[in-house]
Amino acid sequence: MSIRAFSRLKIPSLFLVKHLTVSPLPSTSPTIASWIPELSRSSLSFVKWYHDGRPRGSLWRGKKLIGKEALYVILGLRRFKSDEEKLDKFVKVHVLRLLKMDMIAVLNELERQQEVSLAVKVFWVIQKQAWYQPDVYLYKDLIIALARQRKMDDAMKLWESMRKEDLFPDSQTFTEVIRGFLRDGSPADAMNIFEDMKKSPYPPEELPFRILLKGLLPHPLLRNRVKQDFEEIFPDRHIYDPPEEIFGLR
Repeated sequence: MSIRAFSRLKIPSLFLVKHLTVSPLPSTSPTIASWIPELSRSSLSFVKWYHDGRPRGSLWRGKKLIGKEALYVILGLRRFKSDEEKLDKFVKVHVLRLLKMDMIAVLNELERQQEVSLAVKVFWVIQKQAWYQPDVYLYKDLIIALARQRKMDDAMKLWESMRKEDLFPDSQTFTEVIRGFLRDGSPADAMNIFEDMKKSPYPPEELPFRILLKGLLPHPLLRNRVKQDFEEIFPDRHIYDPPEEIFGLR
């Protein structure tokens, strides 16, 4: 009970230790008095009751893995993200001076914080560096994040850049981009991604086909094209066709 009372008092730990050691409890309580010296030796435990003044945001949880320059750049990018002119100036002055690992750390941290637009801006800087090598996974994370945020124009800029570097995304990327276009009511763009998927050197998977088949229910002509390809590639799979009158197709 005495420890609970002390924990509610806003008294410096050194003050507690001093009075606990100088004025021990009466001998009538030998059980409690026996562990008071141990409390003085572990007095640092009292310090944990107080905030040490350091930031507690998500950015600082992994600060040991991110250099000071990278941390400064991340904070600066977030500060100026609403001012395009100041943001471009900050990128030219500070982002370009980062080392390779710091640039990559900034990109990954911005993606983790869901600052996708800022991450894309850093990616364009990375792409111009002498040490840059095309990597489909750098594109994948950014494209999927943009598609989920319904920023399809930005996603397509990365898509075109990726294709110019002769990179093909995986099935998950195709699925998210197709879903993004269907969500935005752009079935023609979804079909363009579908045609790009058929040219991929990787074996096709079932999920992007089913996403298209479901999203193209109001567009029977486009859906029949996808259905024919699906039946040729997956002859053992079945497709559920709802009654046509549901969608006014008769």
